[in-house]
Amino acid sequence: MQKSECPGGLQLRNRVTGNYLQRTSSSTPVRQGTTIQQSKSSSSIGSPESAKKLHPRPSDKLNPKTINPFGEQTRAPSAFSAIYSKGGIPCRLVHGSVKHRLHWDCPPENLPFDPLLITLAEGLRETKHPYTFVSKEGFRELLLVKGAPEKAIPLLPRLIPVLKAALVHSDDEVFERGLCALVQLSVIVGPSLNDHLKHLLTSLSKRLMDKKFKEPITSALQKLEHHGGGGSLIIIKSKIPTYCSICS
Repeated sequence: MQKSECPGGLQLRNRVTGNYLQRTSSSTPVRQGTTIQQSKSSSSIGSPESAKKLHPRPSDKLNPKTINPFGEQTRAPSAFSAIYSKGGIPCRLVHGSVKHRLHWDCPPENLPFDPLLITLAEGLRETKHPYTFVSKEGFRELLLVKGAPEKAIPLLPRLIPVLKAALVHSDDEVFERGLCALVQLSVIVGPSLNDHLKHLLTSLSKRLMDKKFKEPITSALQKLEHHGGGGSLIIIKSKIPTYCSICS
């Protein structure tokens, strides 16, 4: 006679459902908990969501933003983007078929440089469109207006730390925008920039170690020397001894 696994028809309580199961001497042990877990795991593996996780599309790697288009909305907006969204920047991006341009709400020469020029300089650290274009182009166009030197020179003590923040930024494109803005500023303010150069040259010296930046930085230093006069050369050589003067 076959020996019963549950002598006397012992009642077992199922841990998952809380119900009592009757086992007889001829019955096979029932493992409902294992069955339920297996069914759940098998259904999850076969679901479309799990298939995407196991087999991501190539486009997900090429364009990560398509994975979660709403994920970045939780981040607080930058100061420049917040000001731009509220209409604090008196210009807007106009998309063109060949190139973009800015449309100013009023002639730039009628706008006060304080704090607009500083705000645009802060926007150089942006990494998203349209803020990158608006800040870079707006800074350039504002420095081209009549009377720009007289308006920009008094702002240098506040402009230099902002430009330095762009020059030490880890993003290469942000650094390039900061370097371009520095050269544009030197064209307008000339030797007045010399007293502030030492605060910017350290970051340029570090980037010189990167081969891809050696040529643009050298070109920028030559323009700084050209517009800054003999006094700028002494300052540049003190921070970057390997620099070769345009006069040599």
